[in-house]
Amino acid sequence: MKVLLINGSPRSKGNTCIALTEAAKALQANGIETEMISIGTKAVQGCIACNRCAELGRCVFKDELYNKVREKLETADGIIIGSPVYYAGPNGSLCALLDRLFYSASSLLQYKPAASVAVCRRGGASATFDRLNKYFTISNMPVVSSQYWNSVHGRLPGEASQDAEGLQTMRTLGNNMAWMLKSLKNGGQQVPEKEKGIMTSFIR
Repeated sequence: MKVLLINGSPRSKGNTCIALTEAAKALQANGIETEMISIGTKAVQGCIACNRCAELGRCVFKDELYNKVREKLETADGIIIGSPVYYAGPNGSLCALLDRLFYSASSLLQYKPAASVAVCRRGGASATFDRLNKYFTISNMPVVSSQYWNSVHGRLPGEASQDAEGLQTMRTLGNNMAWMLKSLKNGGQQVPEKEKGIMTSFIR
């Protein structure tokens, strides 16, 4: 089994990486393979609502980051997404990527356990955590919890390593993700039968 971790910080080795790495170590200790992808510093194309993905089965834009993450989702059994806090919300570049992924590749995400991680200097972690979780809760994805909301504190590079409680929360998250993945695999239950979609726009 494998979990994909997405580092939504432009700093590939910063505090978000420290938080995700702590969760990854716990997963690995439970025999779960992990891989981390950093979104980097290049501009990320946002969704333009062209709906071409409905015809193509993928986003119309063929940028390297989208292609790489989409490819990894095909073999991932679970996903953890981490982001620094920018004005009480996730990194905009990360959200631009996630908007396209979750809209155009929902079939690769459904029923896979997922979790989000927020890294902040002081405040805004809960709002960021909530925003990221909304991607999962609209996509039929079980959300993995921890002993506290998944936040780690640190501003300067490396400061997150001093947040003992935050790092413990990450380890618990990794352990809980491993437990859920193994439980789902050993349970052998089929995913729920899906009803035909109903969309109500409240426009008469």
